[in-house]
Amino acid sequence: MKTMQQGWLSNWLVKHEVVHRSLGFHHRGIETLQIKAEDWDSIAVILYVYGYNYLRSQCAYNVAPGGSLASVLENRHVVCAGDSSSALLPPA
Repeated sequence: MKTMQQGWLSNWLVKHEVVHRSLGFHHRGIETLQIKAEDWDSIAVILYVYGYNYLRSQCAYNVAPGGSLASVLENRHVVCAGDSSSALLPPA
């Protein structure tokens, strides 16, 4: 039986007893995890602490008619270069 390799996040979640399942890595080497909906807020905080400050929803679908909603989310680290305050404020 082949053992699936786990990434740093999966290892961290195991260490801190957060229930999840590693689903492997996609073509860019990023680990895919399955987590329970009630654990999402804890994992989002963990990712934010590690510098992931942008969450993008890629898709969502019903697992079965009237069943659970599954969603695919992607975390990213976004950095703004330079003074972006003018983009956030209305012109004077």
